[in-house]
Amino acid sequence: MSGDADDERIFLQSRKVRWSILAAYWAVILLALPLWWTTTSIQRLSLPTSRVEDLSREDLRFPVDITLNPSTGVDVNALSVKLRGLINARLGPDVRSWLNVNVHPNPVPGTDSYVLDFDAGSQDSTVKERNLTLAGDGSSPSKAANLLIDLLTPRHTAANQQKIAKYSPRYRLAFSLLNENAALGKSALGWDLNDALSRYLFPTLQSLQLLHNFTIESQVQFHAPLAFDPTHLNDSAHGLTHEDLTVFVNSAEWSLSSSASNDPVLHFVLFVPSIPHRPLYLLDSEGTPMKSNAFILPQWGGIVIHNFSPDMTSNLHMTPEHLEGIFSAFRLQLFTLLGVPELPKGVLCLDDALPSRWQMDSLLRQRSLENVASTTETLHSIIKLVNQIENMPVKEDVKGDIQNALDTLELTYKSSNSAKSALEYSARALTLSSRAFFNPGMLALLYFPPEHTYAIYAPLFAPVSLPLLAPVVREFIAWRKAKRAKQKVE
Repeated sequence: MSGDADDERIFLQSRKVRWSILAAYWAVILLALPLWWTTTSIQRLSLPTSRVEDLSREDLRFPVDITLNPSTGVDVNALSVKLRGLINARLGPDVRSWLNVNVHPNPVPGTDSYVLDFDAGSQDSTVKERNLTLAGDGSSPSKAANLLIDLLTPRHTAANQQKIAKYSPRYRLAFSLLNENAALGKSALGWDLNDALSRYLFPTLQSLQLLHNFTIESQVQFHAPLAFDPTHLNDSAHGLTHEDLTVFVNSAEWSLSSSASNDPVLHFVLFVPSIPHRPLYLLDSEGTPMKSNAFILPQWGGIVIHNFSPDMTSNLHMTPEHLEGIFSAFRLQLFTLLGVPELPKGVLCLDDALPSRWQMDSLLRQRSLENVASTTETLHSIIKLVNQIENMPVKEDVKGDIQNALDTLELTYKSSNSAKSALEYSARALTLSSRAFFNPGMLALLYFPPEHTYAIYAPLFAPVSLPLLAPVVREFIAWRKAKRAKQKVE
């Protein structure tokens, strides 16, 4: 037995055997390196940076053609020259970079132009479809130019601009009837929402379908308390200050969350105060009750406070007649939230439903410009992130979305003759660029710097590498000693 053990020990002490064992370990490691490299390497495809830069320098410029009606008796040739000069002079270079207005004395074949007419016997200017009829005989080109500019490039006030929701091809409209405390009686136990929508809102939604698709949902709540006490006024009335409006929505008590979807939601709330808080008014900066009881929470939705008559003796089911004024307020709030421009003062709309075609065309152009700007900004952000973070992956799906966004952006520029087509392409480009930016594969390493990689691999490789490197160093030293000893013997 002892002889076998000695033979085994002699065998293991052989330098050739030890080197073979070490070589086997290192061979396994070297053979595994390609697999490790493949499974841990990050795919970084090249992005079309130069193409993004080129497209970002282009301008989306909408041509607008206006034709004068020759039957009005005015000199259309002279008036068209004057109007064209006045409009282009007053638009300014910023607007002229995206709007090209041409005034023609006669209809231009192949163009969907606006028609300008005059009515000397009318006191009000009117719009119907793409026609504008100005009150007067056409002797004031300056007045006509100003009105055309107001219709083609309407301005939002700073306050209204902040209220406009970010563009989305789809919105969910959530209508909520909230009773502060129905247990106290004299409350609204229900409403004929479908009939009210059909009468007062569906025609408007049909017009807005050029820009958005709408999904409607509703709810009725019987206990929706306020999170604060309204200001007590004289004669048992109560009021809401501007500060109260900012915290009016009681998110902790009101269940306003809607069905699961990624579509943005615009809320429209009809709030019925409880008996102790009636009547409830909105207060101006001086603490005086305002005429309107409707207000907007920017980019969130609109709220209407409804005070029932003091003569009310029991609970009520609200009919479409009760809801007419309320839905009129909801419609105006929807216009504000979606960025629908107002008609200039003194202009009446003769279309069957608001918004008018002039308002819709202006909104289509404005939303297209916003989408193009957001798309180029998002694409620039992607390229900047990829250049800054060396280990950020760029896979086929991300590159494909970016290339498709650029292709769709080019189609947007080519479709500037049609505001509707330009909006459709720009919305698609924005969706693709956003999908590329928020790709899970990119976001996973957005906050994963190289230091984290070292922190992960160090505890793994340190214990493994030491037992492998130490024998190699020891064998190398033994080999050097043996070589020197052999040289001395010789």
